[in-house]
Amino acid sequence: MDATALDSLRAALRGRVVTPRDADYDEARSIYNAMIDRRPAAIAQCAGTADVRTTLAFAQETGTDLAVRGGGHSGPGLCLVDGGLTLDLSPMRWARVDPEAGTVQVGGGSRLGDMDHEAHAFGGAVPSGINSTTGVGGLTLGGGHGHLTRAYGLTVDSLVAADVVLADGSAVTVSEKEHPDLLWALRGGGGNFGVVTSFTFRLHPADTVGVAVTVWPVERTPEVLRWYREFLPAAPEDLNGFFALMTVPPGPPFPEPLHGRKACAVIWCCTGDLADGRLEEVLSVVNDPAPPAFHFATPMPYPALQAMFDELVPKGLQWYWRGDFFDGIPDEAVAVHERYGQALPTELSTMHLYPVDGAAHRVAPGETAWAYRDAVWSGIVAGVDPDPANADLVRQWCVDYWTDLHPHSMGGSYVNFIGESEGPERVRSTYRDHYDRLTAVKRAYDPHNFFRANQNIPPSAA
Repeated sequence: MDATALDSLRAALRGRVVTPRDADYDEARSIYNAMIDRRPAAIAQCAGTADVRTTLAFAQETGTDLAVRGGGHSGPGLCLVDGGLTLDLSPMRWARVDPEAGTVQVGGGSRLGDMDHEAHAFGGAVPSGINSTTGVGGLTLGGGHGHLTRAYGLTVDSLVAADVVLADGSAVTVSEKEHPDLLWALRGGGGNFGVVTSFTFRLHPADTVGVAVTVWPVERTPEVLRWYREFLPAAPEDLNGFFALMTVPPGPPFPEPLHGRKACAVIWCCTGDLADGRLEEVLSVVNDPAPPAFHFATPMPYPALQAMFDELVPKGLQWYWRGDFFDGIPDEAVAVHERYGQALPTELSTMHLYPVDGAAHRVAPGETAWAYRDAVWSGIVAGVDPDPANADLVRQWCVDYWTDLHPHSMGGSYVNFIGESEGPERVRSTYRDHYDRLTAVKRAYDPHNFFRANQNIPPSAA
């Protein structure tokens, strides 16, 4: 990249421009998934919307490939382009609550922990993911699901407005009244339509929640899954529980005899009234499939639940993941889960089934770009390890597991769980009959496909 041009970009930005010549270049280009090792020619750390507009103009004038980074949690590393320019929103980390409107607005580089902290001070929360370090932007644009989904829906179901810088450099505010077609596309269509510099969400009551972790020996996977597939969809919507195959980590709250043992588990969150022992009453059924090896339940501030797994999976691990949607868990799928749960290749490798029913099912299919309102679970298989020498091992386990499980899926996946190498047909299957509408919105707001370093939706022909 031309040094003189880069100097002009530096002079025009309030934020920094980091290049390979800078001592902190490797830190600036590092992202959550250490399996990704890409070297952009420059990283523009944008301090505000003016910096975003200037960076976009620079990329277009110089013909430079551009990627947009929010929280840096992209599994396939779509926030980096070798030899290109990364527009880094991470300096734009802020959140503010409007208590009268019952909303929280957050900057495009914010993480879930930033939003959770501010919202909690007002007794509210936004349904989002399960790690406080996840970027708000990427999670939201993909749809967003987590502990509060059954009670309050997907993240995009609470998205009421956004500030967006478009490919032509114009800045627009998007809402139900202004650019409603773009708001529809942002509710699950990924980063295809512009750079979102702020999001505004509707808040929901979630102060102290009931949290529980139930663990069974991995050998009990068939009994537990057959029970879970019937119990959870029929449970009250204020009870969420995602199923996991895992190795018990060496630390509290787990007792030492379980450390390092393979297990199946459900991580519960109850947003309802916790008075009179209701959490214990609702979860008294955990003995039904088989006696748990461990069960722990306690009230907890919602932000503490969101941060509960942060230390277990810090930035810098090797990750390879794939996902699918499921409307059921047939016995044939149970057998696949049992086989690969027994064969977890490393201590951090895992499989999760996240519920996406309850309140998420009460949103009409055409209301958002998210196209799987009939799904009951969003599944992810994740091979994880700190050692780069195990990258091939965890990747192969993940691919084999996903390949054997995919025939029992609905065909598409949560877009944030798609790997980079899965191809355009995989993206199309994720959006079903919404895909053509998304290509039309793309043509209206990014007709030249400038924003293409993503799970790309190309513009339709004029």
